[in-house]
Amino acid sequence: MLNLDRLYRARFSDADVAAKERVWQALCAGFFQRYIKKTDTLLEVACGYGEFIRHINAGKKIALDINPESEKFIPPDVEFHLGTATDLSFLPDSGVDVCFVSNFFEHLPSKDVMDDFLGDVYRVLRPGGMLMAMQPNIKYAPGDYWDFYDHFIPLTHLSCAEAFRKCGFEVAELIGRFMPFSTRSALPKHPFLVKLYLAFPPVWRILGRQFFIAGKKPAQPDGTNSDQ
Repeated sequence: MLNLDRLYRARFSDADVAAKERVWQALCAGFFQRYIKKTDTLLEVACGYGEFIRHINAGKKIALDINPESEKFIPPDVEFHLGTATDLSFLPDSGVDVCFVSNFFEHLPSKDVMDDFLGDVYRVLRPGGMLMAMQPNIKYAPGDYWDFYDHFIPLTHLSCAEAFRKCGFEVAELIGRFMPFSTRSALPKHPFLVKLYLAFPPVWRILGRQFFIAGKKPAQPDGTNSDQ
């Protein structure tokens, strides 16, 4: 098993962590918050150092990560669980409104494991609930994608959409080119400049090398019409 705390300490300097914090603060305010109501129960899987969940508003916030160092960064208003991201057994059926993951699927050891994870998320989401993911897109970063020791599954926005549909999700939104590859990429780190980037989607088609996907659990999970 990869020693994630050692790996991430080697990968991210204090300056990198500070830059990520600024970028995520702007991303949450300028993009992700629109998908999350202030009364929602929000689950973030593989929360890392909590850059997303600290800056998003929700009625109840739950975070999960396998890295023991993550807990140090999670504020007290977040219910933190230390454990593998592929085990959501601590959550009841249909108890979550929105699930969010970022730069996560590529770390899974196989597509079978990804299928199992998507199925588990489907279980814990309420009917009409949403799974959102931001992921590096191997279609637009074919070399850089493999520069990270813990990357295993290659995904494009289209292959990820297939996986979502296979597990029963309706693909509500799919942006093939959204954010740059990482916080070390060309995207300016100042929150105001990130806000400008988000407000001008034509630039995404030039700099974007990560995709965004939002999958919705059908309101009638069995596919039947409520009027019948």
